[in-house]
Amino acid sequence: MDHHNLFTWLLAGLLFFFVLEKFSIFRHSHHHEHDGHDHHHGFDKKAAGRGGFLIVVGDSIHNFADGLLIASAFLVDEKLGMLTTLSIVLHEIPQQTGDFLVLVNAGLSRAKALKLMAIAGLAAVAGAGIGYTLFSQVEDLLPIALVLASASFLYVAVADLIPQMQQRLALKESALQLAYITGGVVLVAYLASILHHQH
Repeated sequence: MDHHNLFTWLLAGLLFFFVLEKFSIFRHSHHHEHDGHDHHHGFDKKAAGRGGFLIVVGDSIHNFADGLLIASAFLVDEKLGMLTTLSIVLHEIPQQTGDFLVLVNAGLSRAKALKLMAIAGLAAVAGAGIGYTLFSQVEDLLPIALVLASASFLYVAVADLIPQMQQRLALKESALQLAYITGGVVLVAYLASILHHQH
């Protein structure tokens, strides 16, 4: 598929997740009451929505995209699939912990919060299964799936992470942030070069 068409799909994906968040369906916020930011009392309870329903729906959408991305990566290259899976796991550990705390702070029991998070986690399994089956049969959909799944990660970075990192920090903290970002970019470039030379 032409790269211009893929870029169009990327923009469409970003717009799609923007619209979902506008309707409070796609909530992937990294802000909580006790994270050092100026949130009003009861922020976690409001963020959790009615019984945690919106958090579960939002996480399910994001987890489904994770599953699609993992399946797509494995179909392209086994090593790429392993790296993609590892990166998603490392990303999801703090995210799921944060969502669990939001649900508990909203008044849900730990058991119910864990149950809701487990339900949302099953969406990743469904995404991986559907993606692997579908993309194995219709390979033309594989590039589109990779781009749309990537759009969900880009949206989180643009709408959530980068604005939070732009808060006024001490010079040492800002330098540390820059070092982490640079390290991540260098690591991705290095892994991409390894995969490129293997083909």
